[in-house]
Formats: sequence, structure tokens, C-alpha cells
Amino acid sequence: MLKVGVLGAGHLGKIHLKLLQESKEYDLVGFYDADIENAKKVSEEFGYKFFPTVTELIDVVEVIDIVTPTLSHFNCAEEAITKGKHIFIEKPITHSVQEAEAIRTLASKYHVKGQVGHVERFNPAFTAVKDSINNPMFIEAHRLAEFNPRGTDVPVVLDLMIHDIDIILSVVDSEVKNVYASGVSVISETPDIANARIEFENGCVANLTASRISLKNMRKARFFQKDAYISVDFLEKKSEVVRMKDVPENPDEFAMILQNAEGVKKQIYFENPDVEPNNAILDELETFAQAICNDTRPVVSLGQGAKALRVAQMIIDSF
Repeated sequence: MLKVGVLGAGHLGKIHLKLLQESKEYDLVGFYDADIENAKKVSEEFGYKFFPTVTELIDVVEVIDIVTPTLSHFNCAEEAITKGKHIFIEKPITHSVQEAEAIRTLASKYHVKGQVGHVERFNPAFTAVKDSINNPMFIEAHRLAEFNPRGTDVPVVLDLMIHDIDIILSVVDSEVKNVYASGVSVISETPDIANARIEFENGCVANLTASRISLKNMRKARFFQKDAYISVDFLEKKSEVVRMKDVPENPDEFAMILQNAEGVKKQIYFENPDVEPNNAILDELETFAQAICNDTRPVVSLGQGAKALRVAQMIIDSF
């Protein structure tokens, strides 16, 4: 078991603490939180050991789980890495692309592993169909959320849209060519609603919409590719694959058949993959432990986290 410490005991930090305590991959040593009153409360209520400084916690663990506000990610990661500790760091990886690249360089220099908490990669609705997503040429994603003051210290692009940016970058094997975007601030100092069009070198286009002042929650993505359409509902944990294949000689009388202007006929097949329930946060933490122990590449590497942040920053700059 890997000795792990958690930096940050806010809403998400407490979830991480609970899961790490239960995990068979980790030995939870303790946590640090800058809010002393909150730290004492969490320690008394759940029995986790509270460390008075970041340094004292880093010194006695092998892995540091960084669940602090984004602005402090770099400083926490830098201290952990330079002491030879592996880091799990919540999304977005850092406040700036420069900081993200610096973390990548440090991790390489000190031979430690790092994983970024893009949890939707572990969403069972996505994992059920990701192998079916092959060279998509148009992608549409909607991530709408009811207003919550938590997270409004950053633009909605870094708060919500970055989930879909990472998902899209994981399935499109091409470099970004152009980004066009617009954003509107409604209740926060930074944009609360954003729309972005990402064009890739291979011709793929992704259209993303994110809002944190919606009346209902929605987290859906649709992928269009040659002879197939794939939909993923990250919120309801459902996915569907619609395929078009050549019509057989003797099609079923209830078969759904389309014919184009050239007379080519295609039969439509609907697939609803089995979506196995899971705890995505636990899965991302435990796969990181396995990557450390087996010396393999983490599912969401520091490089991938930096790339998602770079595209997010391109969107923000385009406003």
C-alpha cells in the first residue's frame, strides 16, 4: 500500500479522504487544510490525522493528493515533486499553462509520476463506448449546471468545459488548428456561459457549450464518425451507438433502412452497451496507484492535463 496524504479538505477533498481511507491501494496518513477551523472539524468528525503544515505531511508520504484551490496547485505540486513524491492533482492541473509545463519538467527531472483528476475519463458511460469512437469528425458537447458559488473563482471554461475538452482531446488524434469562442458573465466576475468551436488539423470540428447558471443539469456529448453516431450521457450514465451498415440480401421486415440520392442503401443498427456502475473518483485514484506500482503511464498524464489547459486558455483568450 502506498502512503498518501491529502492537501485540501473542502467538499471534494473530503470525498477523496473517504475513498482513500477505504481503498486497498493506499494507506491514508493524513491531510492538511489551510482553514484551521475546518481542518479541526474534519479531523474530529472523521478521525483523519491533521498535519499543521504542508511540508510535514509531504515528508511522511509517498503520494500527495492535491485537492486545493487551483491557484495553489503549482506550489503544492512543486514542493511534493522536488521531494520525490508522486502527485495526483485535481483539474485544472494549474492556474496557467506555464505552471503546467513547469510541473511536467519537474516530474521528469525527479522521476515521479503525476495524474490529473479529469474524472469523466472514468465515467462508465464513456468507458463503455470509448473503443467505438474511431476518428470522429464532428463532436457536440453540452455541460450545463445549476448555479453553485463553489468554483466561480475561475471561468466556466476551467470549471466545467475543461471536462469535455479533455474527453475530446483523448479521442481526436490531431492537433488543434483554430479556436473560436464567446463567453458571457451573468452573475460572476468571470464568464458563466461559454460556447467554443474547436477545429482540428484533420478536419474534425468540436462544438462545446458550458453554463453554470442553468435551470437543470446536463452533461452530454455526441460523436459523429463514418457510418456511426455515438452518444454519451455522463450524468445519467447512459450511452448509445448507432451504426449504419450495408443492407443484407434479405433484411428483416422491421429493419430501418436509409437510401441516399445515389441509391446506396444502409441499415441502421442500435446498440446500448452495458454500463457497469462504478465510483469514478475511486477508480482514478486507484489506477494512479497501479501506474506507480507497475511503472506504467497514468490514464490522464500531466502532459494531457497541460494540453487540456492549453486549449482551455485558447478558448478564454478568444472571448
